[in-house]
Amino acid sequence: MDFAQKLRSLREDMEPPITQTQLGNLLNMGQVKISRLERGEFEPSLQELFDICKLFHISADYLLGLIDEPLPYERKG
Repeated sequence: MDFAQKLRSLREDMEPPITQTQLGNLLNMGQVKISRLERGEFEPSLQELFDICKLFHISADYLLGLIDEPLPYERKG
């Protein structure tokens, strides 16, 4: 699964699932940008990747394809 598929899956697996517009609002992005990220049309910036990981409480390693499970990140301090 690539970044685009993982992002969509994370959004749809929320309880309750949220829309692209809702995710965009949570990440200070527009719905169009979320849609383009989910279609793989472009990659997130480092700040956007950080914000996505923080929102979903997952390691960037998962979104980057380095690990297969969305492990929670451990925040220091």
